[in-house]
Amino acid sequence: MEEAATAPHDISGGNAGGVEPIFPRSLRPTRWERATAPGGVAWPFRVPDGRRIQFHDALQGLVCRTAGTDFSDFVVWRRDDLAAYELAVVGDDHAMEIAEVVRGADLLTSTARQLLLFEALGWTPPAFCHAPLVCDATGQRLAKRTGSLAIRDVRAAGWTPAEVLTRPIA
Repeated sequence: MEEAATAPHDISGGNAGGVEPIFPRSLRPTRWERATAPGGVAWPFRVPDGRRIQFHDALQGLVCRTAGTDFSDFVVWRRDDLAAYELAVVGDDHAMEIAEVVRGADLLTSTARQLLLFEALGWTPPAFCHAPLVCDATGQRLAKRTGSLAIRDVRAAGWTPAEVLTRPIA
C-alpha cells in the first residue's frame, strides 16, 4: 500500500514493464460507514472488480484497463480534508468544461480511474491524448524531483523538438 502512494510511477501506465500495486481485497471494509462530512477521514472509491474500462486516446488508440486487475480501490478524499488527485482533476475538468486533456503516457491507468469517477458523478468526460514522456539517458522520465534538466535547458542547448522525442537527454 505504501508503494502505491509513492512517485514517480511506472512510465508504461501500469501494465507493460511494471505492475501497479493492487489494494488487497482482504483489507476492504465489509461494512461502509455513512459519513456526513469528509473531516479527517480518507474516503476510498471502491472499483468494480473485473469491469473493463475502454477509451480512445488520440495518440495511443484504444486503451483498455480492468478494474481490480490493472488498478484497485483508490482514495478520492484525503485525511487532510483535500480532494485526492483523481477526484480533483475530474472536478476541475468538469467545472472548467475541458474538452480535451493532454498528459503524459504514464497516466493512462489514472484515466481509467477518472472515467469511473466521471460515470459515478454523471458527468461527460473529455477526450484524452497521452503523449510519450521525455526521458534521460537512463530511460527515466524528466522530473523535478530527480533533478532532471528542464525542457528550457534542453531547448537552450539547441535540441530540436524531434530530437527531444527520439533520443535520450543526457
